[in-house]
Amino acid sequence: MAGRLSGKVAFVTAAAQGIGRETALAFAREGAKVWATDLNEAKLAELKGTPGIEVRKLDVLQDAEIAKIAKEVGTPNIIFNCAGFVHHGTIQQCADKDWDFSFNLNVRSHYVVIRTFLPGMLAAGGGSIINVASVAGSIKGIANRFVYGASKAAVIGLTKSVAIDYVKQGIRCNALCPGTVDTPSLGERINAFDDPVQARKDFIARQPMGRLAKAEELAEISVFLASDESVFMTGQAVIIDGGITI
Repeated sequence: MAGRLSGKVAFVTAAAQGIGRETALAFAREGAKVWATDLNEAKLAELKGTPGIEVRKLDVLQDAEIAKIAKEVGTPNIIFNCAGFVHHGTIQQCADKDWDFSFNLNVRSHYVVIRTFLPGMLAAGGGSIINVASVAGSIKGIANRFVYGASKAAVIGLTKSVAIDYVKQGIRCNALCPGTVDTPSLGERINAFDDPVQARKDFIARQPMGRLAKAEELAEISVFLASDESVFMTGQAVIIDGGITI
């Protein structure tokens, strides 16, 4: 049986671990040819040899690198913008460099990737763009997530703007808005606390379901958004948060 993404080409950023990795794997299982990109070459190499997946090192903060890889990829049917960074702190704990880095990685990289591939997608008759946002931001205020929330709210605005501008030209653009997901990057942040055991308990406590999300669960939603099953859906902030926003 053909997969839900059979014959499609997908471009994925931050594919070395977490949500990006599981989404790249899910896209490939559903029949897509996946270009899995990341700055972390060592972790990305673990995907080498996976049927349907091509791996490439990419720094999404470098416009020239995005332009270069776009020539190799050609025109994707699916873009999955997953690159991002979680800064911990309030506005008073956010230095200029923290603001700039967060917005460059969390928002500008999405903008440059979309801008680069969009002409080809339009010429090909459309495609599905999925941007990873968060429930933190315009969906809900989360303590000590000032610049993360601000940047992820901007991702939702970017998503809706692209969606409305190209809705008549076959482009669909949606945002994935997770709650707390059990990923390696979360583990690194938890281990940075003075009491990692308590920190993990605190993260779980804010999830009404009583557990963290699995990256695989987000990947399945991403397959739906990438596939023709969601063909009448665009401009949406899709919330998968274990009940945080109830």
